[in-house]
Amino acid sequence: MLKGKHIILGVTGSIAAYKAATIIRGLVKKGAEVQVVITPAGKEFITPLTLSTLSRNPVISEFFSNRDGTWNSHVDLGLWADAMLIAPATAATIGKMANGIADNMLITTYLSCKAPVFVAPAMDLDMYAHQATQQNLDRLRSFGNRIIEPGEGELASQLIGKGRMEDPEVIIACLHDFFAAQQDLIDKKVLITAGPTHEKIDPVRFIGNYSSGKMGFALAEACARRGAEVFLVAGPTALRTEHPRITQFDVESAEEMYQKALSLFPQMDAALLCAAVADYRPESSAEEKIKRESTGDMILHLVPNKDIAASLGKQKREGQVLGGFALETQDGMSHAQDKLKRKNLDFIVLNSLEDQGAGFRHDTNKITIIDRTGEVTDYPLKNKTEVAVDIVNKLVEQLK
Repeated sequence: MLKGKHIILGVTGSIAAYKAATIIRGLVKKGAEVQVVITPAGKEFITPLTLSTLSRNPVISEFFSNRDGTWNSHVDLGLWADAMLIAPATAATIGKMANGIADNMLITTYLSCKAPVFVAPAMDLDMYAHQATQQNLDRLRSFGNRIIEPGEGELASQLIGKGRMEDPEVIIACLHDFFAAQQDLIDKKVLITAGPTHEKIDPVRFIGNYSSGKMGFALAEACARRGAEVFLVAGPTALRTEHPRITQFDVESAEEMYQKALSLFPQMDAALLCAAVADYRPESSAEEKIKRESTGDMILHLVPNKDIAASLGKQKREGQVLGGFALETQDGMSHAQDKLKRKNLDFIVLNSLEDQGAGFRHDTNKITIIDRTGEVTDYPLKNKTEVAVDIVNKLVEQLK
């Protein structure tokens, strides 16, 4: 499960830094590619030469390696990684991660990383038990980070208690088990719609909405990481995907999205209809730009667009799973439950513009998932990358 995976290993200033060498050897032996990012304090405990030799990659520590204008891009690293592991993670680094204090290369890489993050704390027992450390760890958990709990035993201080970094073999097993569990969509084909649609008024004007496409694109990445072959039908958006298992189809109008979705759906195992499709379009669009001076008041006659979700719901065969979205401004639960039944969905994701930080143009979302059995699950406000994981977990559950 680790073969071919890109792992960022963050090493901080702890006596347990020597264990990073064993972690690297274990990951490389299993076929992973490891890129070490070490803090300045970390270099006091283990040399970059050792880490570089074992990882077969130059160790990154500073933003600027030379005085020739070259620099290390934390953004590129964050996009490259399939996972980031901070081991050992000191109390200081955990505090910086929890509060976004980006004063070294490791923290800026962490803040740029879109992949799952694993944190293996290492510190003295009193530091680990301190309320500040525990609150910081709870905050990291709320961000979706996975904490690999330290073990109990004799510490560097010669005290005995909880705070010793977990053994490298256990840490490697955590990553292995994570990737094994995340391949639960292998051999599945998933259709995803994302972004807005633009309905032309004339060659320069359109009817649209504020959708950025971020939620749909996060879903596409989440499905692809778990082994699915993803067919992403995207309305007008600047977003692009890089995962090799995602095929992107760019469309503009609701009609184009409708035609593409209906043509793809029969071959799919599932579909997640995340796009904010315009409900209406102008009955006709002008061939030339409409001039205000000669037109005066302009009246648009709007006609309904075809309903993609309802059409796929009628076409759905046994074994296919269809998930929809409901963005509401009032009475969200009743509207979502009604939409779930009318469109023959297996589950629906409700988000409300009444919730701060949810909906269009945000990097976060706050959702409720309702399924055909009536089960309702509420989720707190999260980054859309983590929200996508929650939705895909529901998809996997429905496919089973």
